[in-house]
Amino acid sequence: MKKWQKYFITGIMVLLALCVTGCGGVSHKSPEKVTEELIQSYADNKEERVKDCYNQKDSTEETLQAEITATLNYFQAHSAKSLKMGSCEILSEKENYTYVYITYNLVLDDDQEYPCVGTYMVGKQDKDYYILAPSKITDDMRTQAASDYAKFMTTDTYKEYTKAYDTFIKKNPGYEEKIAGKVS
Repeated sequence: MKKWQKYFITGIMVLLALCVTGCGGVSHKSPEKVTEELIQSYADNKEERVKDCYNQKDSTEETLQAEITATLNYFQAHSAKSLKMGSCEILSEKENYTYVYITYNLVLDDDQEYPCVGTYMVGKQDKDYYILAPSKITDDMRTQAASDYAKFMTTDTYKEYTKAYDTFIKKNPGYEEKIAGKVS
């Protein structure tokens, strides 16, 4: 095989690898996908990707930056070795936003799984979905979200999360206090 052929084949393999694994960008194809990307970015401690999920890569609002920093610190405090995604689905859709829940587990060094649940409001700009910054969430949206969350709390998904969380806390008394001490 000629030298140029080796380089050509190597180049093709690199391109294929990039196509399969992605180039590190965030997917904005659906409300669920951008929510999953947000959680994965927090778990990977990738602040720029988190900002991309909020569509604020270039200029991040001060209150959002504080929230991002606090959440990154919270994820780091767990010292999780990996993240295991659970379910991510739409709770409600309105004209201006979609309300999404996500469940996931932080896999700790001792292989225990710390169960988590979160909800996010996702907006659409052009054809892309983005997590809405706190400044974009109105009082009416918060009121509707509270109602939607109350309904969510009656679902099997939420009940399973609660059961897993209670089991973890019983096995690990003081865990929440330990994490709070690391964050503050």
